[in-house]
Amino acid sequence: MWNKKKKLDNNSQKNGINLITYSSPQSPISEQFKTIRTNIQFTAVDKKIKSLVFTSADPSEGKSTVSNNFAVSCATQNTKTILIDADLRRPTIHRTFGLSNQVGLSNYLSRHAALDEIIQPSIVENLSIITSGPIPPNPSELLGGQRIKELLKELDERFDLVILDSPPVNTVTDTQVLASVVDGVVMVVPQGIATKNGVIHAKESLELVHAHVCGAIMNRVTRSKSGYYGTEYYGIYK
Repeated sequence: MWNKKKKLDNNSQKNGINLITYSSPQSPISEQFKTIRTNIQFTAVDKKIKSLVFTSADPSEGKSTVSNNFAVSCATQNTKTILIDADLRRPTIHRTFGLSNQVGLSNYLSRHAALDEIIQPSIVENLSIITSGPIPPNPSELLGGQRIKELLKELDERFDLVILDSPPVNTVTDTQVLASVVDGVVMVVPQGIATKNGVIHAKESLELVHAHVCGAIMNRVTRSKSGYYGTEYYGIYK
């Protein structure tokens, strides 16, 4: 495991504007992320949710921003959290947190790296990161192999919560594969951008693999769209 904490570099500090739970932990939006965590846990009746996939119906709908902020929020509440960039096609987490992406998830899944070689500490206490690693030619095959189950089992023993940022459901099959091996799935749905048909199709695709869809987080909801008193609102809905 990497044992040296890194400060966010200049580029990540610019991207870090999206990490409002880190830059403004007392803000109304940061408080909403804390509430979301509580609501997600209430969606599980028989067992505690320890692994979550964050996804969206289509690209550029904010699922990485939401998953990153959710991970930071959980970590700051003394939950030992690990965030995994499971988007092996368009990874972003290494840039957001200012981390190296030379070795990551793709190396582990292809058996070219051990687990301790791919876990990196972040600037946030209690939050570790696994970046995507080099983009492989066969993301779906890697994510669908036995190795991902071994990874989740090991991380379940080391961490309180495992969060995976995965590709959009309607674009590739990667998320369906991941959804079948985690405790829950959260859809990110931006108001005014996501289409009703797109969201319905994504939900049906997840249900085909018997995924536990915890609900949807509606983002990019502004005062002009909803009458909400703040500038932007995040909430989870079943």
